[in-house]
Amino acid sequence: MSIEVIRPGLLSTVQDEGRTGYRRYGIHPGGVMDTFAARAANMLVGNSRHAVVLEMTMTGPELRFQESQLVSLCGADLTATVDHMPVPLWRPVLVRAGSVLKFGPCRHGLRVYLAIAGGIAVPEVMGSRSTDLKTGLGGVEGRALRVGDLLSTGENSGEAQGWMQRMERKVEESALDHRMLAPAWFLSERERPDYYGRSVIRVMESKDSLLFSQESLVQFYVEKYVISPQSDRMGYRLQGSRLELEQPLDRLSDAVTYGTVQVPPDGQPIILMADHQTIGGYPVIAQVARVDMPILAQAKPGTRIAFEQITHDQAGQLYMKQERNMQLIDKLIRRRMAGMGGA
Repeated sequence: MSIEVIRPGLLSTVQDEGRTGYRRYGIHPGGVMDTFAARAANMLVGNSRHAVVLEMTMTGPELRFQESQLVSLCGADLTATVDHMPVPLWRPVLVRAGSVLKFGPCRHGLRVYLAIAGGIAVPEVMGSRSTDLKTGLGGVEGRALRVGDLLSTGENSGEAQGWMQRMERKVEESALDHRMLAPAWFLSERERPDYYGRSVIRVMESKDSLLFSQESLVQFYVEKYVISPQSDRMGYRLQGSRLELEQPLDRLSDAVTYGTVQVPPDGQPIILMADHQTIGGYPVIAQVARVDMPILAQAKPGTRIAFEQITHDQAGQLYMKQERNMQLIDKLIRRRMAGMGGA
C-alpha cells in the first residue's frame, strides 16, 4: 500500500518517538515535537505508540491514497479535507482508494500528525525511523517530503483491519460513493492537553538557578515571554526581559535535554525542543515539565507564554497521571474498534 505526495507542504517529515542511546556520540533523540498528538493519532488507528507518523508544520501537503486506508489526524487544525469533505480531528477515518487528502489555512496550533494503520514504512536507522534534517538520517532519505514521493505503509493491526472491512461492507451495502467514513466517537477535548487555553508553562528549578540575579529570577516567573520567529525544531527563542547572572561565568558544557531552558549571553531564554543538541555551555534557568512540552510544540511564533514553578515530584505525578490516562484510552479505543460493528 502506498500514498503519493502531490504537494509536500511547508515542512512534512516522517517521525517516530526518536532514537535513544546515542547521546554519548552527540546524536540527539529527535522524533515528533508533540508527543501527545502523535501517540494519540497512532492509538486511534490501532498502531503501537512507536509507529511512524507524518509530522506536518503550518502548511500541510496534498496526498493521494492509492488504496483505502484507516487514518487519523491529531494536533493542529490545518483545515484538512478529503475530496473537499472536512476531515474530523482526533478520531479514526477511513479514506477510500483514489481519494486526495488536502490541507488549507492553519486555524489553530502549528503541527498536525497523520497516522496510518500499520504506520509509514521507512528503513530503521540507529534504532529509529525519524527524520533528522541536520544529519540527513532516517525518514525518506533524511529529508522533508518532495513532490512524487511514495509513502509505503506497514501491516494493519487486527483491530484496524476488522474495522476497515466492516466499513467497506457498509459502503457496499449502502450503494453510496462514500470517499471518507468516520465513527461518532473521538478523543474528547478533556483528555487532551489544554493546547489553546493554557499559556502558563510549568517548569522545575535548575541547579543553575542560583547563578542568576534575584531580580532576573523574579522576572522569569512574573513576566511573559514571546516565542520568536527565530524558532524551530531545535529550540524556541524567547523575547522578553533580559535575564542576567550574578557575576560573569566561564564553565564547561553540560548535558541538556528536551525542555531545558538555557540563557545565552544576550539574556533571552531558549527552550530546547526535539532536535536539541546533547550538551550546552549556557547556564540553565529551568526545565519544562514533560506534560507541557506538547503545548509548546503547538505554539506559533508570536505566542505569549509565562512560567510557573513546580517541584520535581509534582512534575513526575503529572506525567504519571497522563501516562495512566493514555494507557486507559488505548485499551478503550481497541475495545471500541474490535466491537463497534458498523458504528
